Amino acid sequence: MKTIYLDNAATTPCRPEVVEAMLPYFTEKFGNPSAIYNLGQVAQDAIQQARKDVAGVINAASPNEVFFTSGGSEADNWALKGVMDAYKGKKGKHLITTKIEHHAILHTAQFLEQQGFEVTYLDVDKYGLVSPEAFEAAIRPDTVMASIMFANNEIGTIEPIKELAAIAHAHKVIFHTDAVQAFCHEKIDVQELGIDLMSASGHKLYGPKGVGMLYVRRGVRISNLIHGGGQERGKRATTENTAGIVGFAKAAVLAEAEREEQHERQAAIRDHAIQRITTEIPHCFLNGHPTQRLANNINISFEFIEGEGMLLRLGAKGICASSGSACTSGSLDPSHVLLAIGLPHEKAHGSLRATLGRDTTLEDVDFMCDVLKDAIAGLREMSPLWEDFQAQGK
Repeated sequence: MKTIYLDNAATTPCRPEVVEAMLPYFTEKFGNPSAIYNLGQVAQDAIQQARKDVAGVINAASPNEVFFTSGGSEADNWALKGVMDAYKGKKGKHLITTKIEHHAILHTAQFLEQQGFEVTYLDVDKYGLVSPEAFEAAIRPDTVMASIMFANNEIGTIEPIKELAAIAHAHKVIFHTDAVQAFCHEKIDVQELGIDLMSASGHKLYGPKGVGMLYVRRGVRISNLIHGGGQERGKRATTENTAGIVGFAKAAVLAEAEREEQHERQAAIRDHAIQRITTEIPHCFLNGHPTQRLANNINISFEFIEGEGMLLRLGAKGICASSGSACTSGSLDPSHVLLAIGLPHEKAHGSLRATLGRDTTLEDVDFMCDVLKDAIAGLREMSPLWEDFQAQGK
């Protein structure tokens, strides 16, 4: 049975070119980048080239604004904890974020509240968009920073980052964005957009797991999250993951080179699938903004069913999809994102997130649509909610 992988927002496979670039740093180029002898300097040179490559992808003013991390979650933790700690005695203890952030942001914000910081969690509209007016109204004299994701990992909505960053800067507020889902999928020019800090991860763009980065604009103060040696210019201790960093940079350069072509191709397939599903399956609706969304994101809620049953039926046909963030896939609670955009619990439970990749074809999504129609019909036949609805209709 063919596997149709439609969970690319959760993770992606490493591209062969990425694996090839990484392999030497596991074997003959294995040196510690901090060592002064040649074997160590070979590894250090590779890291510095990777830093330059990633800086070029986001148009950073300097490669030294790029810090490599173990992934997006560490980058998010470091951004919030590091900035809030660095400025707590200089400006205040207030942070602004949103109710639809990834849990790497939300749980970090909750931790900061336990340490005496204050956090404002902004509402979003039915599409998942943050209101610039509401954001500005939430800013206080003691607001240190705002963290608003570039694009939502569940519903795909892209936020008005440039406008929000401009508002933040007008009030001397530092602006961070979690761009894990958007990096190399959308055009990101940190200078043009006014981003002060940005998180990204390698395994969302056909790079390795366990590596990511935090962009920190020059002049922004940030305390260390990991203490120890003097790696990453004294800001992040621990021996560098040379192979992972090389692979991350290679994946980013390749993805950025293909970004426009893939964006157009995936958006067309996405729209075809959304049109089929919403016209051929009754009592379902699209979540997220209809146009201002990631090119590869499909998120649809189906009434009168449970998402787990739907995913099992899709999985039985070789289709890999999800009902929300991979980080909470084991939870029985409905998606906090879907609840935040106004869905009641019973509708939030019946959601499908299908995210396309660079190898996804029109035939793949057509097969998914066909299987989905049968799956939803079968689940509804067993649903007392569907039976009650049918009885009311008669």
